[in-house]
Amino acid sequence: MTPALSLLLSIFLGLAGGIAVGGGVIALFVVLDIIPRLAQLSRSYDKVHWYEGAMVSGSVVGTVADFWDFKLFLHSEILNGWIGLLNGIFIGMLAAALTEVLNVLPILAKRLHMGQYLFGLLLAMVFGKVAGSLFDWFVYNR
Repeated sequence: MTPALSLLLSIFLGLAGGIAVGGGVIALFVVLDIIPRLAQLSRSYDKVHWYEGAMVSGSVVGTVADFWDFKLFLHSEILNGWIGLLNGIFIGMLAAALTEVLNVLPILAKRLHMGQYLFGLLLAMVFGKVAGSLFDWFVYNR
């Protein structure tokens, strides 16, 4: 196989794989109605287009940063903390919207006969996630 043909085949396979994976993720978000539910939970339904634009922009920037091995050297601990906080808020709200859409917690509480303890179960999950993240950031990744 010639180098030019190998390059064209690599480009085609990379684009096809990216379109397939990106299409699958977007289909998951659309079918489960995650973005409108996220906007509804945050009481900012009038800004749903901003959420959609942020997701598309974030995926494009993330892809470009991954391809070109982009590194962001920030020497401000406050700025790093702020970026981490915003990322955590987004992931937490996205997870909350996903569990709302799929009704995971009520089904889990009903099957475990813990309906009266649903709030405590939710708090245990939140505090467990926070504790695990803090352990990962401050102890495990040192």
